[in-house]
Amino acid sequence: MSGTDLSHSEYVGGLFRSHYQWLCLRLRRHLDSSASAEDIAAQTFEQLLCSPQLLPIRQPRALLGTIAKRLIYRSWRRRDLEHEHLDQLLHEQPCPRSSPEDVIQVQQVLNGLERSFARLPGKVKATFLLSRFEGLTYPKIARELGISQRSVSVYMARSQALCSLWSDQSCLHSSSRKSSFQRSA
Repeated sequence: MSGTDLSHSEYVGGLFRSHYQWLCLRLRRHLDSSASAEDIAAQTFEQLLCSPQLLPIRQPRALLGTIAKRLIYRSWRRRDLEHEHLDQLLHEQPCPRSSPEDVIQVQQVLNGLERSFARLPGKVKATFLLSRFEGLTYPKIARELGISQRSVSVYMARSQALCSLWSDQSCLHSSSRKSSFQRSA
């Protein structure tokens, strides 16, 4: 630590000894607890200590009051933002929970679709995956797989027909299950 650093910290230490109690009393009028007032007062002097070298201050209480007010406003803004965030979380709609029967039904449909999809030739599967999950256009898929754009169209039609078939079957299964459940209830 150099001599100027020591004199700076000594200067701030002198301000602390002279004005800390006064600042705490003043802050208690604006804050809800004496602990909060002491925290803001300590942060005020910490900010002074971390600031560049200070010239002798003509009105130290005015400077301390200004720094403390800024710290109070900052803490109030932070508190308000936290409250807004918590309010948003409270007002968000919870995700609807699926019944165990619905989860099992979806798993069965996906497993069946996966088995059917596994029986498709490699290029048909690759075409579908590149289109639906990679977002590639038909010309890009054709270049990627080394096939014609017409083949891409045929392969996509084939894979989409499979998806439609499974979609229709899953709707039939779900409506028959619901109607049989409703009859038994």
